[in-house]
Amino acid sequence: MGRKITEKVTWVGKIDWELVRFHGDEYSTHRGSSYNSYLIRDEKTVLIDTVWSPYSKDFVAKLKQEIDLEEIDYIVANHAEVDHSGALGELLREIPDTPVYCTANGAKILKGHYHQDWNFVTVKTGDTLELGANKLVFVEAPMLHWPDTMFSYLTGENILFSNDAFGQHYASESLYNDKVDQCELYHEALKYYTNILTPFSPQVKRKIEEFLGLNLPLNLICPSHGIIWRDNPAQIVEQYLKWADAYQENQITLIYDSMWEATRKMAEAIAQGIAQVDPDVTIKIYNAAKEDKNDILTEVFRSKAILVGSSTINNGHLYSIAGLLEMIRGLKFKGKKAAAFGSYGWSGEAVKQINESLEKSGFALVNDGIRTLWSPDEKATADCISFGEEFAKAL
Repeated sequence: MGRKITEKVTWVGKIDWELVRFHGDEYSTHRGSSYNSYLIRDEKTVLIDTVWSPYSKDFVAKLKQEIDLEEIDYIVANHAEVDHSGALGELLREIPDTPVYCTANGAKILKGHYHQDWNFVTVKTGDTLELGANKLVFVEAPMLHWPDTMFSYLTGENILFSNDAFGQHYASESLYNDKVDQCELYHEALKYYTNILTPFSPQVKRKIEEFLGLNLPLNLICPSHGIIWRDNPAQIVEQYLKWADAYQENQITLIYDSMWEATRKMAEAIAQGIAQVDPDVTIKIYNAAKEDKNDILTEVFRSKAILVGSSTINNGHLYSIAGLLEMIRGLKFKGKKAAAFGSYGWSGEAVKQINESLEKSGFALVNDGIRTLWSPDEKATADCISFGEEFAKAL
């Protein structure tokens, strides 16, 4: 089961090749994931995090092959979410008095999940756990991405156990960042940041700056999902600082849903107008009802501006657009511009409603949007092209 990372640290997690949905149905995992758990052997032995509950029995059985469970002196729960803590119950039935180190919020949440009063030892930033030659240093990281999250840093080995930070939903038997496809890796890291950490970007920036201020040497970053960063581990830290700072590329993304293709035709005409003004800009178009919502949100994160379109139905907009707008609101994107468009038959409220949603979500509206009655004819198509041109010029 175990795979040695250093002489003192062994990976004892679970690679989940079959995972296709995470956080219920909120997050798509096209490349699976992993639940990374780490065993530290010094004069004292520590287990850092466990795995998701469906794999708890298998985890404990394989852990027994790696070590006599009675030799585990401490368990560190960097984060109480069930994909990390799910095997705690199974494990603590075997070694019930083992101290569980976590933040104060972590103890509350673990009790809330499992309704057990385990042997909790609460820690805060700067607290340490002596292991022998080395020690663990705890750093609280609240809202990265839950209130209880913390990092654990192993001196001597210079390893940061970062839990959800710097992770990816990415299954790989290769284990390390220099052994996998770099395009896949960074795509999944960016998607992970977009869909999980974007709302907490101010905290991400502050916590990274705080950690860098400690001037600790860094040989490895060991997150709780995906690969381990061993080749220039600082690269993902630097990337997080960029992503946390109102990130955008020279990209405009158009998102729409359409009942009878009219709004699709509008999207394509608007894109044509944008391209005529700015041939260097990257333009992407997505049908919200057909494309993966998390992939669309990742493109929104990369964009300097977006356009959102919908047909009007029952005095409102289509549900795929409504759902995506709600996710956009929750992610709290910064420094982006937007406008709305859509077709209608008689009432035509969709554009106004989309604009209101975008504005409430922090987007700067470029204009009032554009509506087309029924399917766009030659003049309406030309108007959409002109609308795209003006939108591009306004950026």
